[in-house]
Formats: sequence, C-alpha cells, structure tokens
Amino acid sequence: MRGAAIASMCLWLAGGGAALAAPCRGNPAAIGTSRTITVSPAALPRIGTIQYSRTLPLNDREIVITFDDGPIPPNTNRILNILASECVKATYFLVGRRASEHPHLVRRIYNDGHTIGTHSQNHLLVFDRLEPKAVEGEVRDGIASVQAAAGHPRAVAPYFRIPGLLRTRPVERYLGSQALAVWSADAVADDWYFGVTPQRIVERALARIEAKGRGVLLLHDIHPATAAALPPLLKELKARGYRIVHVVPDGERPKSVPRLPAPAVADSSGNAPAVTGAIGKNKKKRRSDVTDRGVTSSIRR
Repeated sequence: MRGAAIASMCLWLAGGGAALAAPCRGNPAAIGTSRTITVSPAALPRIGTIQYSRTLPLNDREIVITFDDGPIPPNTNRILNILASECVKATYFLVGRRASEHPHLVRRIYNDGHTIGTHSQNHLLVFDRLEPKAVEGEVRDGIASVQAAAGHPRAVAPYFRIPGLLRTRPVERYLGSQALAVWSADAVADDWYFGVTPQRIVERALARIEAKGRGVLLLHDIHPATAAALPPLLKELKARGYRIVHVVPDGERPKSVPRLPAPAVADSSGNAPAVTGAIGKNKKKRRSDVTDRGVTSSIRR
C-alpha cells in the first residue's frame, strides 16, 4: 500500500498533477510561480526535513513558501498584495480563532489562488503536552472555523502544521487518522523573533535555503518585519535562480468563494493587534519556538 501511494504521488507530480504557470502579467521582472503540484496526504503524510526524513519532491532550486499564524490585518493584506504583484502562490496555515475574526481575509487568501491549511484553533504552545481530547478539539475546531470562514469546506486543504512544530507521536498518529498531512519545514527565517529586522529575516532565509538547495520555507504573515522582508527576499531568490512552486491538494475544489467586505475600521498602525489568551503565548521574548523546542526536542524519526 505504501509503495502504491508513493508511486501515485510520483505520477501526480510528473504528469497531470504538475502544471506550468503563465507569465506574470504586468510585471515581467516578477519571480512568479513556476509550476503547481498536487500532493495528497495518502502519498506524503509528513513533510519537511527539519523534523522528518522526507519532504516535497522538488527539483533543485525550487521553493514552496508557507505562512503561519494569520490572518491578521493589516499585515496579511500587505503580504497578499506583495504576492499578487509577484504572481507568487503560497500555502497558508491559518489559526481557527483568527480566521473566525477575519473571514474576509480567509476568502481573499483563497480567491487570490493560495492554498489554505490549518494551524489549530488557538495556537497553544503546549501542543506536545496536551491531553488527547484537547488535541482533537484543537484540530477539529480549527478546521471547522477555517472552513466556516472560507465559506466552503473544500476550500480548506487537508494540510496541518502543528503549533510551534511541537510534535509528538500520538499527535502525529491522530493527524494521520484524520487523513491530514503534517507539514513541518525545510528552512525557517526566524521572523517571529522579537525585534528582528527585515534584513535579518532575508539573510537567515537565504542562508538556510541555500544550505538545502530546495524545500519548504516557513514564514509568518502577521508581522510587519516579514511584510517588509518579502519583496527583497523574492527579488534575491529570483536573482539566485530559485523558482516558486505552488502545492494544492487532490480532488475538486471551488474556483472561488463568495467575497466578504472588509470591516469599515482597520488598523493603520502597521502593527498586528495585541495577542490575548493562548495564541502566541510567551512568543515575545522567548527564543524561536522552532529552534528552542519544536525542533531540538522533537527530531525523532
């Protein structure tokens, strides 16, 4: 069965599941999206060499860009505008509670052509210590919230990223039982560090991408510094010969979902709203969730 699944994945990626993208209209200098590939959880249940032995079967100098923790205005909007101007398609891992608060952004993400996965309901940074029922509730409620915000269940891919990458084998087994692909990453930019500069984000992202030569890059669309770093990062990736790949799930998906108007009052400060409750707990001054705990304490095959 496993061999058949891998063979099926290779068929999707080499044949009808891979589609070349059109040139970027209005911006001939854009990096664009070189191709789209279809990946099923049955074929590739765990993704990302930071924590797993396998990742997406990308060619040399191919990158998949992912964003966690949103949506939050105005930074999600800013990043969506940048991606649109560069004709780049990304994968978003949305927090359920935030999706419920900003459904217009969820629908824009989808209608702009990006893939939507989920990142739990409340982004608890104790995912490796939760009781099984709590894990199930966080996963289930997060998916339900994002699906409701998106306006169509098939607009949400069966892709899940564990908060803080705080994986355990029971959590992974549960996610597998729900036919969810677990996404880790191949490179991180540490853009969630308190006080990190856009220049430093670009430097870290490029250094870690170059070390791997390809793979899944993890960013966060909720930070002003990430929005500021994205244009020079994309420009430098293109200069170095990298190409962007878009990942989509198998099966039928709606071409679009009904748009929702943005709220009349928007935050124009350039800062993400203050985080309360469990989302992002202890993120301000602690070390990176990934380098601190999510990787060093959980690299287990």
